[in-house]
Amino acid sequence: MTSILIKHAQIVTMDDNDTLLTGDVLVHSDRIVAIAERIDETADQVIDAAGKLLLPGFVQTHIHLCQTLFRGRADDMELLDWLKERIWPLEAAHDEESVYYSALLGIGELIRSGTTTILDMETVHHTASAFRAIEESGIRAIAGKVMMDHGTEVPARLQERTEQSLQESVDLLEAWHGKANGRIGYAFSPRFVISCTEELLLGVRDLSRQYRVKVHTHAAENRGEIALVERERGMRNVVYLDHLGLASPDLILAHCVWLDETEKEIIRTRGVKVTHCPGSNLKLASGIAEVPDLRERQIAVGLGADGAPCNNTLDMFQEMRLTALIQKPEQGPTAMDARTVLRMATRGGAEVLGLQEQIGSIEPGKKADLILLDLEEFHSYPAYDVDPYSRIVYSAGRSDVDTVMIDGRLVMQGKRLLTLDKTSVLREADRSIRRLLGKG
Repeated sequence: MTSILIKHAQIVTMDDNDTLLTGDVLVHSDRIVAIAERIDETADQVIDAAGKLLLPGFVQTHIHLCQTLFRGRADDMELLDWLKERIWPLEAAHDEESVYYSALLGIGELIRSGTTTILDMETVHHTASAFRAIEESGIRAIAGKVMMDHGTEVPARLQERTEQSLQESVDLLEAWHGKANGRIGYAFSPRFVISCTEELLLGVRDLSRQYRVKVHTHAAENRGEIALVERERGMRNVVYLDHLGLASPDLILAHCVWLDETEKEIIRTRGVKVTHCPGSNLKLASGIAEVPDLRERQIAVGLGADGAPCNNTLDMFQEMRLTALIQKPEQGPTAMDARTVLRMATRGGAEVLGLQEQIGSIEPGKKADLILLDLEEFHSYPAYDVDPYSRIVYSAGRSDVDTVMIDGRLVMQGKRLLTLDKTSVLREADRSIRRLLGKG
């Protein structure tokens, strides 16, 4: 059992009382065992964090690692054209190697910017390659293969048979769920209603209950998407999912930009979770989700960057800043304050994933998923008597992340990645996208 003692940090705990203190944190194996102003125990490794902020690692509740290779190849488009003209053809071209390096490229960016846990939706094929990248990198992840057995404008290679899609998902779940000391989990991932038959969605409902895992899908992201669902299924997205018995505390819905009153109440009463993706929603011109209203209804809302081709960055600092700012013109300056937003990025994300007893705050007994920020920079000063939540959400950036620990293991220290070979990943990612585009 290894131990790490972090000394002299400014600790932002995100516990029930939002405790702030300057002191020490002791980690044994994968767990936090003590927090105090001073800890005198010996440890295998001591980190002097004087002048640095220690906080829980960020939790992103909607990511597409398989799309990281497509960054910059689908700019300035709206959702349905973005999918049909660019993303689906590129996903259809993926092979085992390209999914692996796409995942590593995304994970490297996520770790460098302080994200320690993700909910990831892959593509139809080669999801085991993404799980391999997740396992090797040390990131905490719940992931699943995307499921698509319906639609007329889908590339042939992405069109699945219903039973095949369900069986492949179960096979992946049984191979990966709970691996790496429980760091890896599985979620059934039907893409969205217009890509799935009713038979598939009912199968997902039954299997998620059988295996007691999450269901991760998109809903109410775009008005064109909603019109298609209404035309095909005779009701709106969330109403339809509730009609099928999928609306439950295990359902996680990405985006939820265009919910009506009935859908909001279904989400509230059924305990459905929501992921807010402001960068993606703005870039795809989808709209601005009514996050303050959802939170007033006691709906759990997490944050996610979505995929690199609809955001171009997987940076949680950008998502936090956008989450705070975009509501203020309509809802007022206090609508989304910095402390609320940081909670969404940490403990709130853990709640969305059902991991709130494990991660999301710095407390004894919880997993040691921690990040150190070095804010000794021009852009984050003066520091005297400035609210730390303000410094993190409004001033800090990904370049300020100094050290990242996941499951008690240092995966980055002194801004140097310890589990990934940056030069190799960048080279192989470029080689992979050249191959997919038929350029080499």
